[in-house]
Amino acid sequence: MLLKDKVVIVSGIGPGLGVKLAIEAAREGAKALAIGARSADKLDDAAQRIAEVAPDCKVLKQVTDITKAEHCEAMAAAATQAFGRIDALVNSAFFHGNMDYVSNAKLDEWQEVINTNLIGTLRLTQAVLPQMKKQGSGAIVMINTMAARVVPPLGEAGYAASKAALANSVKYLAKEVGPDNIRANSIHMGWMWGAPVQGYFEWQAQEQKVTVESLKEKIARTIPLNRIPTDDECARAALFLVSDYASAVTGAALDANGGAFMP
Repeated sequence: MLLKDKVVIVSGIGPGLGVKLAIEAAREGAKALAIGARSADKLDDAAQRIAEVAPDCKVLKQVTDITKAEHCEAMAAAATQAFGRIDALVNSAFFHGNMDYVSNAKLDEWQEVINTNLIGTLRLTQAVLPQMKKQGSGAIVMINTMAARVVPPLGEAGYAASKAALANSVKYLAKEVGPDNIRANSIHMGWMWGAPVQGYFEWQAQEQKVTVESLKEKIARTIPLNRIPTDDECARAALFLVSDYASAVTGAALDANGGAFMP
């Protein structure tokens, strides 16, 4: 089991990858999970789903808006008080923002995207570091995107810019905290089949008057595995990076996209 007896914090619990990260962490043996989201309802749903696959896993639900420093500090403090340590942090919370172009974007709107994806993620990271340093170990993974690695279809400039900045920050972080036996890595997802993407495809199918299956096949043809990876698969790849199997890996960027982008 990848995370046997680990205490793991997962931010950004939602209907897609966020909740799958928590579920898979529990399935992989985590003894305790601290899960954060802005909505208490999402936390309640996640806790129920976690209990179904790992009834012995302890779950701490913490309403957390990572753009607020006090929320990040409260999450780290609550996890430490409840479980005595923090072995891993999975930074999954994000805000996509509007689809727009660099040439005519309302740059004030980019600030919210950057404040969540870069500043907020680093706020939560900073909040857990004192405990990780105190215990002499820890692992952090940033959930990133293929859009930060390759120019995607036009319209994701603000989101991609915020995530590219986060990816670069991880390299500095890894070098800074390595002497404390703390690792930091990024994982870059592409298309992931799950609730959010399924909803997007259903909307596009109605707009284009085609079937969802035809849209899936079109995207699959651009991926060497010839299919869209599931969010469960991508969650497990992310959790590998905070497991002891990746104990020699820090400052790395792992692409989990079925081969859609190969550096």
